[in-house]
Amino acid sequence: MDGISLTQIIVIGLIILILFGANKLPIFGQSLGKAIKGFKQGLNEVDVEAKDVSQTQLNANQAGVTKETDKSKLNQKS
Repeated sequence: MDGISLTQIIVIGLIILILFGANKLPIFGQSLGKAIKGFKQGLNEVDVEAKDVSQTQLNANQAGVTKETDKSKLNQKS
């Protein structure tokens, strides 16, 4: 009783064919493909934005460390 058998897949396919009709199945497939493609593009955009934010924060942290180091050197010279 693990997973779905071939018979169950065929029955589900026939039910879908009856509900939507043979003419609408290609349109349904195209819509599903476009939705999946859009979802993947959205995930990629989020990844790019997250990398940009983390890089910006890293650069800001490094600049802050440099400024603090410069200030401490000036204080030591005085």
